[in-house]
Formats: sequence, structure tokens, C-alpha cells
Amino acid sequence: MGFSSSKSDISLFTRFTTTDTLFLLIYVDDILVTGNSKNLVQDFIQRLSYVFALKDLGPLHYFLGVEVTWLPDNTHHLSQYKYICDLLRRTHMLESKPQPTPMVSSLRLTVDDSVSVADLTLYRFVVGAL
Repeated sequence: MGFSSSKSDISLFTRFTTTDTLFLLIYVDDILVTGNSKNLVQDFIQRLSYVFALKDLGPLHYFLGVEVTWLPDNTHHLSQYKYICDLLRRTHMLESKPQPTPMVSSLRLTVDDSVSVADLTLYRFVVGAL
């Protein structure tokens, strides 16, 4: 089909011609298809549907924790506000007060002064989510 894999992301495939550009992003069973031509994108989705069972969910609104808002000038605003709020809610930190710096920048950390994490499962979840 003429796609090349991206050097920056193993899930991203691109196809460039002199007139058209097509991007294919695959994450497990989610696929995002976009390009510089609506007809090209629709044709490619149609060709995929001949080979695979798929469901076209229409214009992009949410993908991998990123909210996409379509603006009147046909540009997009990307935000992780919902993802961050969900993470804060799950960790019972929704009422936390923001700080300009997570901790004092002059603090020296040592192995001997550290306190064990009370809930390792929650800690691993938060680190994985970040």
C-alpha cells in the first residue's frame, strides 16, 4: 500500500506522494487515519473495510487520552484535561492545590531518607499513567 514506518513512533505509518499525504496510526485495535484529502482518507478506509471488519467512528474527538476539539478555522485543539482529571479522581487527588514546582528544587534526595510507598499498586498505576 506504499506506507513507510515512522522513525519516531513504531505505530505511525505515512504515505507521501507529490500531491497527497496519508497518515495511519495504529494502537492495538484502534486506528486513526488522516491526510490532506478527505476523498483519499475515505477511499483508504473503504479499501481497509474490504479486508478487515471495521467501524468508522467519524471525526476524531478522543484518542489515547487526548481530546480533539475542531475549531471554526478547521484547525484542532488538543487537550489532556479529561485524562488528567480522571487520573486525579482515581488517585483521590482532585482537590489537590497546584504548585509551580512539584518540590523544593534545592532538596537533595538520598536512599536512606526515603519513605516506602504505602500502596505499590497505586504507585505503579500512577507512574504508568503518566
